[in-house]
Amino acid sequence: MSLLPHHRRLALVALALALSSVSCTSATASTNTGAPAASPAEAGTVLWTPNTQTGPSSFLGVQCAAPSTFGVVDDPVKGQVWKAFQAANQERCETVGPNLTEGDTFYLGWSSKVEIGDDADRYVFQLKCSPSTDTANHPIEIDITNARVRLQEWDTDHVAHALWTAPVKNGEWHKYALKIHLGRSDGTIDFWFDGEKQTFNTGSDTFEGTTWDGDRNYLKWGSYHQNPGDATNTFTSPVMATTLETATAGS
Repeated sequence: MSLLPHHRRLALVALALALSSVSCTSATASTNTGAPAASPAEAGTVLWTPNTQTGPSSFLGVQCAAPSTFGVVDDPVKGQVWKAFQAANQERCETVGPNLTEGDTFYLGWSSKVEIGDDADRYVFQLKCSPSTDTANHPIEIDITNARVRLQEWDTDHVAHALWTAPVKNGEWHKYALKIHLGRSDGTIDFWFDGEKQTFNTGSDTFEGTTWDGDRNYLKWGSYHQNPGDATNTFTSPVMATTLETATAGS
């Protein structure tokens, strides 16, 4: 069997090495064409969320006049969601979320639409503290009438500080997100509405004040304030998480 001349063998080896390099480079490039995978820190962690498949028992408690006034419904826009119905002259139909720890920082995200049958306001979200007397009572709350939504902070003397308002209408879905650091005098609030970071009446996009008081603090969603007309708050499962992206992914 005849052997290839030495110079031709060297040329073929060089060609094979070049082709191998191109193949490896192409394979590497093809694996990097998508978005980079998020690191565990970027991905965030869900700290708490209720499950519509489990039903109302996935909340810490339900404070409604009758079991039939709170439950899961199918919405044409959002799919399976929670519906809290507060009949006229009833004080509340609210769900109770997790207990909180002073000093913690977390994000909350959810979407909500309301139907309010009078001109009075309803609290649709509360960061609540116990006892209710001689405290801030509800250091952070969001309330809605049939014309506007408002975010307020209540200080340790139970004095309200209106931080932000916007126009809303019955039957409209809106997205809410909060970053909360829990503190009696050094707490902070950041707020997003329909995906946009909001600037408060103070001129800043971060408010510092009371976000914790009393012995026990926890979260509530639903409809609160006794009034002459019916009110309904329909909302997606709230998500409490370590990042804004994780908290708002499902809303």
